[in-house]
Amino acid sequence: MPEMPDFDSIMQMAQNAQAELQKAQDNLDKIEVEGVAGGGLVKIRATAKGRILGVDLDGSLLSPSEKTMAEDLVAAAINDARAKADAAAAQEMQKMQSTLPLPPGFKLPF
Repeated sequence: MPEMPDFDSIMQMAQNAQAELQKAQDNLDKIEVEGVAGGGLVKIRATAKGRILGVDLDGSLLSPSEKTMAEDLVAAAINDARAKADAAAAQEMQKMQSTLPLPPGFKLPF
């Protein structure tokens, strides 16, 4: 049976984990994803942290008769970007967690 680390070692591991988590969180704002809807008529650029960076609308959606469709496509593209941001964030957190020297069975809360 492996020897359990002492309290000071556990505290040091927790501090290291916290520092790595903060670094990973900060890094999420540098990762960009793109949500797309309507076959590319609407594109939303966002960070993995969920900050919207830009919106690109195809000119065909700018006529008044297309207002409802444009609104629906913008919402769909935002949701697509959000899903991709969540996936990128989960991947980054998984990478961060795998590099930490945590005791067997120790799980971080994400």
